[in-house]
Amino acid sequence: MYTWLRPYFGDEAYFFIGGIFMIKVTLKDNTVKEFKEGITAYEAAKEISPGLARNACAARINGKNADLRDTLDGDCTLEILTFEDDYGRRTFRHTASHIMAQAVKRLYPDAKLAIGPAVDDGFYYDFDLETKFTPDDLVKIEAEMKKIVKEDIKLERLFKSREDAVKYFEEKDEPYKTELASDIPEGEDISFYTQGDFTDLCAGAHLMSTGMVKAFKLTSATGAYWRGDSSKKMLCRVYGTAFPKASALEEHLNMLEEAKKRDHNKLGRELELFTTVDVIGQGLPIMLPKGAKIIQILQRFVEDEEARRGWQLTKTPYMAKRELYKLSGHWDHYLDGMFVLGDPNDETKECFALRPMTCPFQYQAYLNRARSYRDLPLRYDETSTLFRNEDSGEMHGLIRVRQFTISEGHLMCTPEQLEQEFKGCLELAIYMLKTLGLYEDVSYRFSQWDPNNREKYIGTPEQWDEAQGIMGKILDHLEIPYTIGIDEAAFYGPKLDIQIKNVYGKEDTLITIQIDQMLAEKFGMEYVDRDGQKKNPYIIHRTSLGCYERTLALLIEKYAGAFPLWLAPVQIKMLPIADRHLDYAYEVKKQLEQQGLRVEIDDRNEKIGYKIREARLQKVPYMLVIGDSEVENRTLSVRERGENGDLGTMSIEDFISRAVDEDKNKVRK
Repeated sequence: MYTWLRPYFGDEAYFFIGGIFMIKVTLKDNTVKEFKEGITAYEAAKEISPGLARNACAARINGKNADLRDTLDGDCTLEILTFEDDYGRRTFRHTASHIMAQAVKRLYPDAKLAIGPAVDDGFYYDFDLETKFTPDDLVKIEAEMKKIVKEDIKLERLFKSREDAVKYFEEKDEPYKTELASDIPEGEDISFYTQGDFTDLCAGAHLMSTGMVKAFKLTSATGAYWRGDSSKKMLCRVYGTAFPKASALEEHLNMLEEAKKRDHNKLGRELELFTTVDVIGQGLPIMLPKGAKIIQILQRFVEDEEARRGWQLTKTPYMAKRELYKLSGHWDHYLDGMFVLGDPNDETKECFALRPMTCPFQYQAYLNRARSYRDLPLRYDETSTLFRNEDSGEMHGLIRVRQFTISEGHLMCTPEQLEQEFKGCLELAIYMLKTLGLYEDVSYRFSQWDPNNREKYIGTPEQWDEAQGIMGKILDHLEIPYTIGIDEAAFYGPKLDIQIKNVYGKEDTLITIQIDQMLAEKFGMEYVDRDGQKKNPYIIHRTSLGCYERTLALLIEKYAGAFPLWLAPVQIKMLPIADRHLDYAYEVKKQLEQQGLRVEIDDRNEKIGYKIREARLQKVPYMLVIGDSEVENRTLSVRERGENGDLGTMSIEDFISRAVDEDKNKVRK
């Protein structure tokens, strides 16, 4: 039937049934269903399964994230996304942010709306109002949100021109929304979402109604500059999270309570690892003796391991003239992230900048003399102090700072050596992660360029295709399970980012390995190959451990401050019961220190129970209690941290053997 239509529409186009065009839609399980042309993703979900429609949060059409209201206008692939999918979860929480904004406008009509996106573990909305929200205010807002959810208000999408959008928000006296609408290019339709008495400028996507958001909690209210700019007004930011079920919300809130206990920003200060001082500046932490000791241990560990693997240490300046950064491309592509000393626009005067990375400096070591293929691979490493002008809103404890130290390295090699050397860099990184106990916590991202954002990058599309093709083949050959991050590449090349999340679920890059085929040519880096021809080497940019400050933050949170013995700034606390036991305590301390162990004596005139509790609070791995019996028998009463850590009596020799073995082999308990 209707075979006469094939010459007009073809087998691969539309089916035509009863006057209605039909399209073929391939679902997630590869089954193909027929739907009428122009059906929405939500309507398709209802036809597939009413249960699926009830749980639908968003859609993915032809591989692109979409709103459930988007239509299917031709043969396509379709995936209905629920809360279990990342984009579905973000859509769910994005709607929760609109519910919160609607509640705030009902309770505080004079509040001005700014932005309200979903974030990794919840959502927030920024408001401009005369007073700050108190905990009691958050309770009131939650109560109003419950009313809105119970009303089960349908969310409707509509579009306006930029002119109409600006006029609408000017009439509503919403200056921040007016500014956002004005920034959208002229000629573009601007999407709005309306739910009852509340309308917001929003790109979407959103749930079909407010009734789906069954469980939510407003977690905090804090300050945030408009658009993250400290020169603009401070707004009130309300954070929250939302789940389809109360049980999932309760589990998440319990996780947050545990996260607060492990938060490095809190615990690191309590353990006297680091501090910050207003008159020094944000993102410029002071490492106290214990924190500095951990970083020193890490640096020595990394440098020794790199040396064993054939890396050569360099020491380069902290700053350079702008001409170096112009040559590398950082001046054109990274100037906003640099600390500049002088006027960057005055070419008549010398201008310097603190280095944001080490690569152009280490290239000068390569250029120190002529190179042959016999010199390659050439591996340079450096414990580099770097400076990056991070936005104030981006900085958090030790995770993101303005001055930091990093285990940086650059490797020059021939094309034939590239895969093996990349593999070696990855093996080094994995060894570091496993030794520190972080290996199970990481994921891998293949960071690529965005061809639609050409201004951000150097090189031609052909060069990027070649570099990304080479890196993709290497990663696949090494069987690395990666996701792809578009527009996450360095401006000069693709990279493998080893990602990790802090206790609150925020993801950051810990280690990166990059392939660069462009900067060698820009710097005139060459080698004479076997055929006598001069060629540019490939460059691998890599970190073996990454930023030491960020690593310390992650270790604090991983171990809740109870570091493995080899990393603990104080490994052993000696606890004499009385002053008459001090001489023996100092004698034992000397023996332990001769074996390279880090020891302190608590010689205060306090009860032994108090001393033990104090040592536990300081997360010291071992406590040695010394009383009359220990002095008489030349033994030690050994305790591990924890409630049931009594290991009994040991000889000095047995304890030294135990502790040295644990320290040397970097044992994790």
